[in-house]
Amino acid sequence: MSVDTPIQMRFADVDMLGHVNNVNQQHYFDVGKSDFFHQILGLEPYWREEGVITVATNTSFLRQIRMNEPIVVRTAVREIGHKSFSLSQQIINTQTQEVKTDSTATMVCFDFAAQVSIPIPDHWRSVLESVKE
Repeated sequence: MSVDTPIQMRFADVDMLGHVNNVNQQHYFDVGKSDFFHQILGLEPYWREEGVITVATNTSFLRQIRMNEPIVVRTAVREIGHKSFSLSQQIINTQTQEVKTDSTATMVCFDFAAQVSIPIPDHWRSVLESVKE
């Protein structure tokens, strides 16, 4: 199961070449992650105890994204480990279904009070496994 997050493009997202800057596309992926965590795990983006941190990303910029192009970020669980899981994310044009950008992110579960990585909490693991594609 994946979560599609509509993206509201801002004027400042577009560079002088007329396309969405690569850095801003990473922000779009972060918006998609926050929406995914909220919808799938019921988590808010500010964690004081258990939470997740991004430890690695790999992004392929396949096609330019132009101003006012209707896009969503599609986020899905790719792999589940002991303390970490990876997400697959794509920026997709909703009219053409063309994949514009493809990315993976490795997320590590983290205890923010103790400042250490932790095993994936059982209640998160069961939900993540139920939606893994």
